[in-house]
Amino acid sequence: MTGPVLAVDQGTSGTKALVVCPERGVIGSGTAPVRPRHLPGGRAEVDPHALLDSVVAAGRAALADAGEPVAAVGLANQGETVLAWDPRTGAPLTDAIVWHDKRAEDICAELAPHAEELRALTGLPLDPYFAAPKMAWIRRRLTREGVVTTSDAWLVHRLTGAFVTDAATAGRTQLLDLDTVDWSPDALELYALSGERLPRIVDAAGYVGTTSAFGAEVPLTGLLVDQQAALLAQGATGPGAAKCTYGTGAFLLAHTGDRPRRGSSGLAGCVAWRLGGRTGYCLDGQVYAAASAVEWLSGLGVIGGAADLDPVGASVPDAGGVTFVPALAGLAAPWWRAEARGSVTGLGLDTTPGHLVRALCEGIAAQVVEVAAAAGTDLGAPLASLRVDGGLTRSALLMQTQADLLQRPVEVSALPDATALGVGALARIGLDPSLTVERAVPEWKPSAVHEPRITAAEADDRMGAFRAAVAALVDRTA
Repeated sequence: MTGPVLAVDQGTSGTKALVVCPERGVIGSGTAPVRPRHLPGGRAEVDPHALLDSVVAAGRAALADAGEPVAAVGLANQGETVLAWDPRTGAPLTDAIVWHDKRAEDICAELAPHAEELRALTGLPLDPYFAAPKMAWIRRRLTREGVVTTSDAWLVHRLTGAFVTDAATAGRTQLLDLDTVDWSPDALELYALSGERLPRIVDAAGYVGTTSAFGAEVPLTGLLVDQQAALLAQGATGPGAAKCTYGTGAFLLAHTGDRPRRGSSGLAGCVAWRLGGRTGYCLDGQVYAAASAVEWLSGLGVIGGAADLDPVGASVPDAGGVTFVPALAGLAAPWWRAEARGSVTGLGLDTTPGHLVRALCEGIAAQVVEVAAAAGTDLGAPLASLRVDGGLTRSALLMQTQADLLQRPVEVSALPDATALGVGALARIGLDPSLTVERAVPEWKPSAVHEPRITAAEADDRMGAFRAAVAALVDRTA
C-alpha cells in the first residue's frame, strides 16, 4: 500500500491540488487561480509562468493543509494548450495559446483538403481546438526557435527536467497515429512540423523524474490529460461507460475498449490512457462554453456568479420562450464550426434574468444531449445513464435540465474533483505497478441522481427549438 500522493489538476481558470490517502481519502487541498486573457477574434492566451506558479502554489497549499509528506505526485493538464520554449533553459518563448483559441482557423482552412486523411490517421476532426494547428501557427507567425509543445511537456520539464508527454495528451495534438500510438510522420508533414523535436510519449503511470518544487524531493509518477483523468476517476473504464465533466467547457467521453474507433457522428476518436504499454480508447465530444458562459452572463450583471443559477432560475417556471445557443467560443462536436457565434432568441419585454438563466442551462444541456446522441450512434446503443462531475454539477437546476433533455438519469459524482482524483490514482499505480485501476481509483458513488421530470415529447420540443437555432447560426456562417 502506497502512502498519500499529491494530485494536481492544472486547468484553464485555475489549478486544484489534493493530497489523497488510500485509506483516509482526501486529507488536504489547495487552489490557485489562473486568468487567461480573452482577446478579439476568439483568441485566448495566458502567461506560462502563471500556469507553473499555480501548480506550485496549489500543491504547496494542499501539502500544508494535509500536514504530512507524500510519496509521489501526479499531474493532469489542459490538453490542447500550447507554447514554444527553450529546452536548454526552460524559458518560455511565447505565451501559452489556450485550447479554445481560434487563431489557427486559417491553417485549418488550408488543410481542409486533407481533413479526412488527418481524421483517419489521428481520429480527430480538423479544428483549431486541437494542438497541431496552434503549433503550426506559432511556427509560422511567432518563432522558429526552441520546441513547440502542449503545456504539460513544459510543466513537466520545469518540474523534473524530463521531456515527455503521456499518450492521451499526445493524442490531443492531431499529430499522433491512433493505431501505433506514436508520432505520425504524415501528420507532421501536413502541418509542416516534420523537423520538430517532440516529447517522448510515455504511459500515464510510471516514473518520470523527481521534483522539489513542492518541498522535499518526490517522484512524478502520474501524467494524464484532464478529461481522461476524470473518465478514469468516474469508473468509466469499460466499453460504453461514459461521463461528462462540466468545467470551463463541458466534455463527454465514452470508453470504447482496447481498439481505436473513429467516430462517424462528429466525435473525436482518442486515446483514453496507456498503462503498462496497453492502450485504451474513447470517443470524445466537447462543448466549448459551460462555466465560461456562466461567467459571461455574470459579467453582464445578470447574475452574480454560478451560485446564483439555482435561486435566479427558480424565480420562473421555464425559459419563457427564450432559446440560448451559448456558442461563445464556437460550436464543437458534433458540428465543428469554430467560427460560429452564440445567439439568444425569443426575447421580450417580459424577459427576466430567470428566463435567461434557464435558457442558458437548456443551451448547455442541449449541446451535451447532441454529443451523447452522437456517442450512442457510434457505440451502436444509446447511453443508459450519464455520470457527471465538475464545478457546475453543484447546480441542481442545470443537472435536472440535463436529465430532462437527455431523458436519461444523470448521476452526480460524490467526488467533485474527479480529474485530480484520477491522476492521483495514476501516481499510485506509477509507484506500485501491481495496483489495478480498480484498486487505485476511489470507490465511485453518486451524491445525487436526477431523473427526467418531463415527457419525451416535451424534451423533443425543446431540443427542436435548440436545433433550429443552431441551424440558423450555421446558415449565417456558411
